[in-house]
Amino acid sequence: MKLRDLFSDDAAIEPQAEAVDVKGLSVDSRAVKPGDLFFALAGSKTDGSRFIDAAIQAGAVAIAGDRPSQAGRVPFVVTPNPRRALALAAATFYPRQPATTAAVTGTSGKTSVAAFTRQIWERLGHVSASIGTIGLVSPKRTVYGSLTTPDPIALHKQLDEITGDGVTHLAFEASSHGLDQFRLDGVRIAAGGFTNLSRDHMDYHPDEAHYLAAKLRLFRDLIAPDGAAVISADHDCSPQVIEAARTRGLRVIAVGGNADGDGEGIRLVGASVEGFAQNLALEHRGRNYTIRLPLVGEFQIENALVAAGLAIGTGSDPSAVFAALEHLEGAKGRLEWVGEHNGAPIFVDYAHKPDALAKSLQALRPYAKRKLIVIFGAGGDRDAGKRPIMGAIAAENADQVIVTDDNPRSENPAAIRAAILAAAKGATDIGDRTEAIKAGIAALRPGDALLIAGKGHETGQIVGDKVLPFSDHEAVAAALAARVV
Repeated sequence: MKLRDLFSDDAAIEPQAEAVDVKGLSVDSRAVKPGDLFFALAGSKTDGSRFIDAAIQAGAVAIAGDRPSQAGRVPFVVTPNPRRALALAAATFYPRQPATTAAVTGTSGKTSVAAFTRQIWERLGHVSASIGTIGLVSPKRTVYGSLTTPDPIALHKQLDEITGDGVTHLAFEASSHGLDQFRLDGVRIAAGGFTNLSRDHMDYHPDEAHYLAAKLRLFRDLIAPDGAAVISADHDCSPQVIEAARTRGLRVIAVGGNADGDGEGIRLVGASVEGFAQNLALEHRGRNYTIRLPLVGEFQIENALVAAGLAIGTGSDPSAVFAALEHLEGAKGRLEWVGEHNGAPIFVDYAHKPDALAKSLQALRPYAKRKLIVIFGAGGDRDAGKRPIMGAIAAENADQVIVTDDNPRSENPAAIRAAILAAAKGATDIGDRTEAIKAGIAALRPGDALLIAGKGHETGQIVGDKVLPFSDHEAVAAALAARVV
């Protein structure tokens, strides 16, 4: 592909360089191959311009950035927004995309909404996939990942590959980082969903207003002009999101108790718990529906309704969509039942932020006739301010609290636990996560319930600069196999 074809008109390319043949794209000088175009991006920790010489030595045929380089040995493309230019170049270089794509943003619920939307489409006969925190899930390939929103090169390469596999419908997670860093520009998004907003990523965003603004980019800039916006209507910030979507002229489908069931919205009229399921009464376009949702937790109702809205907003029949809700399966590590001991259920959940932890504990309260036990920690090198908040939430919503290690990264694990314990009076401190899980299971008696929170689907624990093999699922299975008493 020619260099000129990869950039919009706002890029400055010398005429003699326009026909340079580009064989690949890279943002990592260590991964540059001969014929690549290297994007020198400025980051929070380092500046990509430092690696231009290394990229050229590795075979880069051109460089792109926001300020000219003196390297001089290869053409340099000056573009005002290199991150967005990278995303658009990746979309051009890997041109195939599923015919129907939906994105979902919000603090909590993105993984479940993406998985639920994929499952609904599958139920309706579409070849579907989802991309997000747990990786890529599609009929012909499942690739586990770690980033909610992959970098643009990896993302568009995946989109191109799954389209080649026959995928026609895609649901993916849009993180605030991905939106703020223009990673999703170039994706043809037919519908966007919004779940909720609570404290998260305060190590990245200077304040909550900046955090919300990043989320709103999905509706202000990225959804197709004739697309749909599916918005949970039951939160303080919901009116701002709805206003952003309406200002853009998008078709708004509000969901939840505050939605308008007479029109486009999906109104939750009522809900009741039935074992590990919930009975829902819904209203949409003046019609009433009764649904048995096979999921635990009030927040899963919100996730299911946003997913239903995304399916309806992209052309699916409402009656068929609501019928499909009765067959949903929870995403891995999202309030997932993983076993029981002494008749007490054990759940694993990814909740690693205050609001999510509170919601998960509140969702499990009906299943704890005696004691609700929680095991959790907090990640290192991340928002330290949420640690005492989570400690207080655990102490308020659980009957027994065990504080353990999450992903300490470069921080002292004991210091992280101490920050949580300071606000969780009476909690037990067990740093070794395997031992904490053993202790929590051993404490279970008939009528209890156990929540193991923070890591969910993850299969590794980050300690220092190493990722050590670890899975909450496997730790529970091993403890149960050992017949902990």
